[in-house]
Amino acid sequence: MHRNVEAVIEAGRRIGIDVRPREFTQSTRTAAEAADAIGVELGQIVKSLVFTVDDQPVLALVGGDRLVDEHKLALAAGGMMSRRPDADRVRAVTGFPVGGVPPFGHLSAMAVFVDEGLLAYDEVWAAAGTPHVNFPVDPRQLAEATAGSVVDVGRKP
Repeated sequence: MHRNVEAVIEAGRRIGIDVRPREFTQSTRTAAEAADAIGVELGQIVKSLVFTVDDQPVLALVGGDRLVDEHKLALAAGGMMSRRPDADRVRAVTGFPVGGVPPFGHLSAMAVFVDEGLLAYDEVWAAAGTPHVNFPVDPRQLAEATAGSVVDVGRKP
């Protein structure tokens, strides 16, 4: 098992989430690829997206069928401006590559914002540290365990 996946399993254990990783032969790097590989709706894929709000990293958890509304995210985080950092900054903050960023277990503590659209499902799937491994989780449990604020930070593409 890849060391990133082991780190996600351990991080999940610390916050009360039983991570049951599932490896796929095809890429699950994008939400569309993950939905196809897993066989679920696009909205059931958790995109764990790092943004900076007033230069402080925050994490937005949004369904694969939605985009992050940067203005809504900035307001939810109590800031003025939200931006997407580059892949190097994402890895420096999380310890994981883009396409494999899990919703918890990062190198740096960040405020977490869970888009309310994820709560429409009983089960969602999140990356487990690599672009080929994912795990199922109840979105309510995910929000609670990550101390995530459930807010409307998404928009339809």
